[in-house]
Amino acid sequence: MVVATYISYLIIAVGLTIWVAHTLSSNGKVFLVRCFGHDEELATSINHLLVVGFYLVNLGFIAIALSMASEPVTVAEAIRLLAWQVGIAILVLGVMHFFNMSAISRYGVKLAGWIDDQQVIAAERAAPANRKEKDYLLR
Repeated sequence: MVVATYISYLIIAVGLTIWVAHTLSSNGKVFLVRCFGHDEELATSINHLLVVGFYLVNLGFIAIALSMASEPVTVAEAIRLLAWQVGIAILVLGVMHFFNMSAISRYGVKLAGWIDDQQVIAAERAAPANRKEKDYLLR
């Protein structure tokens, strides 16, 4: 009973973690590209780092929650324990998602603004050289 409950919990919780990470990663890339000034390389890198962090936190939580679980004796206790553990894992996944979205929204906008500022500065530096070329060509 105990081993079957724990294995069921691991299969469900790890499966949910993988599915959520994949879904957030594939659907979140467009959001990240826009947040980071349309820099696709930066967005892809950050997306990968977020997925790795997501896995580390959630799989660590799953392992700790499993080690702290009581041992069910009856089928009803096994179902109750499984529901509790999976429910907590789902809540952690949701909290992680909202934390990441909040942080990306806050800092992504700042980074996108910084990238835009850097592009304007680079364009302004290139402008005098471009004007000299145009003046020379017009002569």
